[in-house]
Amino acid sequence: MLEKSFALLFFLKKSGNMKGTLRHVYARITVNGAAREFSTGQRWSEERWDQQVCRATSGRADSKKLNSYLDLVTSNVIDAKRRLMERNSEITAAAIREMLFGGTGGGRTVLGVFAGHNRKMSELEGIEYAARTVQRYVTTFNHTGAFIKWKFAADDISLGSVDYGFVCDYEFWLRSVRKCSHNSTMKYLSNFKKIVTQCLKRGWIDRDPFASFRFSNREVERVFLDGAEISRLSEKRFSIERLSLVRDIFLFSCYTGLSYADVKLLKRPQIAQGIDGEQWISVRRQKTGAPSRLPLLPQAMEIVRRYQEHERCPADGPVLPVFSNQKMNAYLKEIAAVCGIDRELTFHAARHTFATTVTLTNGVPIETVSRMLGHKSIKHTQHYARIVDLKVSADMKALKSKLAGT
Repeated sequence: MLEKSFALLFFLKKSGNMKGTLRHVYARITVNGAAREFSTGQRWSEERWDQQVCRATSGRADSKKLNSYLDLVTSNVIDAKRRLMERNSEITAAAIREMLFGGTGGGRTVLGVFAGHNRKMSELEGIEYAARTVQRYVTTFNHTGAFIKWKFAADDISLGSVDYGFVCDYEFWLRSVRKCSHNSTMKYLSNFKKIVTQCLKRGWIDRDPFASFRFSNREVERVFLDGAEISRLSEKRFSIERLSLVRDIFLFSCYTGLSYADVKLLKRPQIAQGIDGEQWISVRRQKTGAPSRLPLLPQAMEIVRRYQEHERCPADGPVLPVFSNQKMNAYLKEIAAVCGIDRELTFHAARHTFATTVTLTNGVPIETVSRMLGHKSIKHTQHYARIVDLKVSADMKALKSKLAGT
């Protein structure tokens, strides 16, 4: 059946329990005389509604906000109609509404599938997934729900509604509305892509909306201390005990490469004699769940012994009396100022320091560093590889001096 007439109308509708002039704002799609209605999820007063133009009256901020929202709903309806035309599907009011809220996918919805994925992931927390990974998918789920509300004026949509345009608009929303950085935007989209890929493999959708989408990450400057700064930090004597404690814990991370979460949860039984007769740390990283085994350097072992008798470090308890991450980073700013370290010092800089100044710059192979850091792939460790240029430069200077003397 050819489309001969098409109309979209917004109107107010009263439900049984509504009092006063407040009404639900509904939309009605009419094609060739047949109509379908749906709620926009908004409410508005009859006294401030102009049914002739199907919009809120007055120039107040709330009126402009509602009218902009209805313009967005109009755009989504037109977009749904366009997608039906591209598929050579029959254009009907029911088909347009179905494209908005039902679509293909065997009745499955985006958030319904996403929620099922997250439930399974939650049940495997601590077994297959780290707590932070589970939380990251919860956050992505919340972002996806908010985006669907923004774009489609709906609580959920069908899997069939997810196309390349959806992905591009989601990227725009993350950047503009949520104010996410480039790398955070890519991370959330990558999480969502995992859900889409599972749907593809199960045959719930017949095309990959990410097929033409290009993921990219921008290089982030990693803060780390050089050898002189580590010495300055080590030799500094603090009159305030908490600063000495935070400095020691920070240095412990510099000499082990453990993250804040791993240091905080490190227990004495996790330090034991290794195959070489030396003391080793054996943990699973909190962030990834990947195993990490590394021998303790003398500087790190000295810090461990320093707190053996601390009241917060019993024999089977934590190795170090770690403060909250927020407090640690706040105290590190004080320490950086006192030691004349002119850079933004956070706890994570210690892990970067281990990877660069302590290991790679001193000639430790990147494969060994990757294993000690608990990276699942050496690609993650290669972010630090450019620092090896410092080592190359020093070696070449030594070579130049040797050649000049011959």
